[in-house]
Amino acid sequence: MNTPQSGILAPVPGHARYLEFGAVPDADPVPVLRALASRQADDELVVGIGPGLVGGLGRSIEGLRPLPSLSGPGCDIPSTQADLWCWVRGSDRGRIFHAAHAVELMLEPAFRCDRMVDGFKYDRGLDLTGYEDGTENPEGDKALKAAIVDGGGPGLDGSSFVATQKWVHDLDYFAALPQDERDNIIGRRISDNEELADAPASAHVKRTEQESFDPAAFVLRRSMPWADSCGEGLMFVAFGKSFDAFEVQLRRMTGQEDNVVDGMFRFSRPVSGSYFWCPPVSDGHLVLSAIGI
Repeated sequence: MNTPQSGILAPVPGHARYLEFGAVPDADPVPVLRALASRQADDELVVGIGPGLVGGLGRSIEGLRPLPSLSGPGCDIPSTQADLWCWVRGSDRGRIFHAAHAVELMLEPAFRCDRMVDGFKYDRGLDLTGYEDGTENPEGDKALKAAIVDGGGPGLDGSSFVATQKWVHDLDYFAALPQDERDNIIGRRISDNEELADAPASAHVKRTEQESFDPAAFVLRRSMPWADSCGEGLMFVAFGKSFDAFEVQLRRMTGQEDNVVDGMFRFSRPVSGSYFWCPPVSDGHLVLSAIGI
């Protein structure tokens, strides 16, 4: 029986490293992918495969596509689609460094690392703005239903789709705003995390309220803050049984429905974005039969 990669459903770790790879032209990715599948699967590594890589192997995964570029009034969503994604998870930054380096060496013959972001858990799971991230995340069976493919057939059941975006915050601008204005941008009071009934239509909570879509747009968020010499922000990660729920939220955030843009864009912007398919696991190893491996 195929099961999800365990790191998808596990709690957000203390530290992580996100790696995005592009395929090396004229290099054969199959031996490298076989080596990756031979690795013992655990919750310290989650692997996602991009649509270009799948297509290059002469295969297709139903529902797998590149992240779309979107624009709205005063906002842009870039697509920087990568071929392979690795989320290295753990509690010790040194161990994560060595684990990530080992993954890079394993993939090196066929893939180049194009993007690397180090994430960390802030307090009980806060964004760097101080607001709680993923308050209405589904849990238990609801998380499985939202994030994991069921009924897709052999090689697909137990898999997941993940959307990743690197968001850059302007925390100085945000901190300079009055507290009630900050609460209205998010749609919650920072003091008790309660949703504001009278928040404006642009509030992030209202733009992304999962139950307000038809059908309901549930995703399993596993985002983490990041900060380095270039700035700081949020590495947004959302797993789903398809990309549909995430995509309808993204379209509403950018004002595609009603020209109302999410208040998040007042102080934050995405600078990268990709979609990946996360294969299932069987007998402790990735199952890549759906892509012919």
